[in-house]
Amino acid sequence: MGMIGPQEILILVIAAFLLYGGGKKIPELARSFGRAKGEFHQGLADSREMSPEDDLERGGRTEEAALAENASAAGIDVEGKSPDDVAKELEDE
Repeated sequence: MGMIGPQEILILVIAAFLLYGGGKKIPELARSFGRAKGEFHQGLADSREMSPEDDLERGGRTEEAALAENASAAGIDVEGKSPDDVAKELEDE
């Protein structure tokens, strides 16, 4: 009789996991990983859509921050307004 090897330990750990409620958690865990992967790929796609030149022109700020700063400089109050509302008021100026 020899010692228990790493393969046997892995099988015992998996069996214990499944016996003590792991069977219900595996689909939830897989679903969470799938959603996280989808969000990650969506973020990559979004970052590829924005060109570095656009970001540099805004001084590294988000579009909303640049819009709010431009509106404040034009004397438009941005509190409680959506970015679309602020953009419309800025265009009307």
